[in-house]
Amino acid sequence: MKNFEERLEKLETLGEKIRKPEIPLDEALKAFEEGIKLARSLEKDLERVENRIEILMNSPEGKFDESPELGLFDDQGP
Repeated sequence: MKNFEERLEKLETLGEKIRKPEIPLDEALKAFEEGIKLARSLEKDLERVENRIEILMNSPEGKFDESPELGLFDDQGP
């Protein structure tokens, strides 16, 4: 999974899978572990976006010290 939306969708799918009562415990644990990793990577991406927004909102007259590229939606996923 490369982009934020794909990873978020996968996390939602894993959550639905875990909630099914017929799922074996070891499979549920694997899905949970994968979900935790995805949630952490998504959280890091959101923190980067929040930081970038903060920089943009506090920059006088639209002048930026950093590149405006987020790198979040590149095809280089975690």
